[in-house]
Order: sequence, then structure tokens, then C-alpha cells
Amino acid sequence: MADGTRPVSSVRANCSDAEWDARLALDATYRIFDKLGWVELIFNHITLRVPGPEHHILINPYGLWYREVTASNLDKIDLDGNIIGESEWGINPAGYVIHSAIHAAREDACCVMHTHTTSGVAVSCQAEGLSPDNFYGSIIGDRVAYHDFEGITCDVDERQRLVANLGSKNFMMLRNHGLLTCGRTAAEAFQRLWTMQRACDVQIMAQQAGRPLIPLSAEVVARSQQVTDNFEGKGKRAEDRIFDALVRDVDRVDPSWRD
Repeated sequence: MADGTRPVSSVRANCSDAEWDARLALDATYRIFDKLGWVELIFNHITLRVPGPEHHILINPYGLWYREVTASNLDKIDLDGNIIGESEWGINPAGYVIHSAIHAAREDACCVMHTHTTSGVAVSCQAEGLSPDNFYGSIIGDRVAYHDFEGITCDVDERQRLVANLGSKNFMMLRNHGLLTCGRTAAEAFQRLWTMQRACDVQIMAQQAGRPLIPLSAEVVARSQQVTDNFEGKGKRAEDRIFDALVRDVDRVDPSWRD
């Protein structure tokens, strides 16, 4: 028994500790997204690289709600979209095209997150893009990359252009489409996406008020970025503390995600 009450899954029994830890981290992220309402029926994706030289990545099975994803039923694929092992559901090609491109091009992009939230898509449709003129936007500043919409992302030729537009940045606005972040860990990518999402929420609300907005100086934006870049407490970064707290909430609701 894995924890004294549940049997060890066949996936757990046949994968390394490092891969199982990655599965738990990614599955927890799907449950956190579900809790926050960052869902698009069975669509959208979060991916995480499996530690090791193979560059395999984990992705959600195509057809499951985020709340139905478990550590065991995540699909493992290679960078060409081939499923490693067995899969009952298969994968969504649109998710593979975007995510595999970034994983292949960026060693530091171990986790990639993409959403279609209402305010995120709304800001992505604005010619000016994400504004730095609110608390959350100032944390991001000019660190946002932009990629023009080319239609539903199923054409592998688009990967080159997407990666070129992303460059070395970790925040991307997919124009007329949605938000994307990447990070060295699920916690890091999540903190970036949460900040970007909040910036979009505030931007749309402030614009709806119909009153003049107060611009922030470049100096203030730079200071906001510097402070948050170095925000640690007792050896643990803020994004890890936030992620751990959210995982505790997920466990309180339904610990079966660990199966």
C-alpha cells in the first residue's frame, strides 16, 4: 500500500521517484487550476518535463476535466508528440504543438502553462497588450513576449515563430488567444501566471471604470521587479510557499489526486 490505505498504481510501480514527483507536482497544478476556475472544459494544458536526458514531458489526457486528472493518468510524450507507454485518452494536438516547441527550445522551461481566462484573452486582444500601470503589471513590466494569432495552433510550422517570439522571456501574450508562462518548476511557472492573470484582471476592471489611469514611472516598475525577484524568506522562495499552501488546500478537498 502506498500510504497505508491505497494500493500502489502500476504507473507508480514502474516509474522513477523523480518522475513520480514530477507527476505529483503537475497533477497538483491541474487541481489548483480547477480550484481557481482557470479551466476551459477539457481544453488548455499545463506540461512538465520529466527529469532525465530523454526530454519526455507530462501532459493532461485529452477528454478529462482538470479535477479528473491524477498522477497516474497523466500522459507522457516525447517532443514529437508520441505517447510513451499506455494511454486511454490520447493528447490534444494543439497542446502538443505549443508546449513541445518551448520545451525543445528552452532547457530552463521545465514547466509551461497556458490559459484562456476571460480577462487574459481580453487583454490579449488589445493592441497595447499588458499594461505595467498597476501593482501586478509593474511586477512583470516589459518582460512579456508577444506572438500573433495564426489560427488554432495545430500547424507544427508555427513552432519556430512562437519560440522566436518568446526568446528568453518567461511571460507570453498569445495575441487574440490567451496567456502563457514558463518556469524551472511548476511553482515558478504558476507564480508567474498568477501574477499575469491578476494584472489582466485589474487592467480590464480599471479600463471599465472609464476614468483616467495613473501611469507608473519606469523607475517604479524597475523597483517592483527588483524587489519581487529577490523575495525569499528563510531559504524558501515565495512561489514555493504559495504552491505548498495551495497543495494543502487541494489535499483537504480530495487527496485522491495523488493516486
